[in-house]
Parts: sequence; structure tokens; C-alpha cells
Amino acid sequence: MSTLAFAQEGAAQQAPQVQQSPLIGLLPIALIFIIFYFLLIRPQKKSQREHAKMLEGLAKNDEVITSGGVYGTIVNIQEDVVTLRIDDNVRIKVQKSSIARIKRAKVG
Repeated sequence: MSTLAFAQEGAAQQAPQVQQSPLIGLLPIALIFIIFYFLLIRPQKKSQREHAKMLEGLAKNDEVITSGGVYGTIVNIQEDVVTLRIDDNVRIKVQKSSIARIKRAKVG
């Protein structure tokens, strides 16, 4: 049994103890954050800015599509409420932020 204990002590003595810098431990976390920023956060903020710009540019008679899929023509715009005409003599009020996009005319 003494030779087995001697072999284990020798193996333990041969393993060098390397001290790593704490910054190297944070490097993978920082890299993941950078990847998330460029792939998720930055594009989402860009699309939010574009949507807000589109909402500010709304005008009467614009044909729009709401986030619920309702097609309509803007009849009246208030601060945060838009009145849409969706059919003859049918008007609904929707929240301005629920307008997803302006319907584009077909080209051709």
C-alpha cells in the first residue's frame, strides 16, 4: 500500500498551480453580452425607432394595417387614439401604437 500512496503524492506534486487573472474569467460573459447586443438589442431598438417615426408621420386618408390585422383608412388622429374607417359607415377607434404599418399601393 505504501507504493500506491507514494505514486499519488508524486502525481499531486507534479501538477503545477496556475493562477488565472479574474479578467479572463469575465471574458466569456462579456463576449456573450456583445453578441446579444449586436444580434438582439440593437436591431430591436432600431425597429422601435422606425415604428415611432412611422406613427409620428401618420396623416388622414393613410391606409393602415393594425397589429390585429384590421385594414382601415385613417379618418381622425388624436394624441394616442386613431379613428379608422374599415367599411362604409363603420368606424373604429384604436390606440395609435397598435398601428403596425402603412399599407403600400401596389406597383405595376
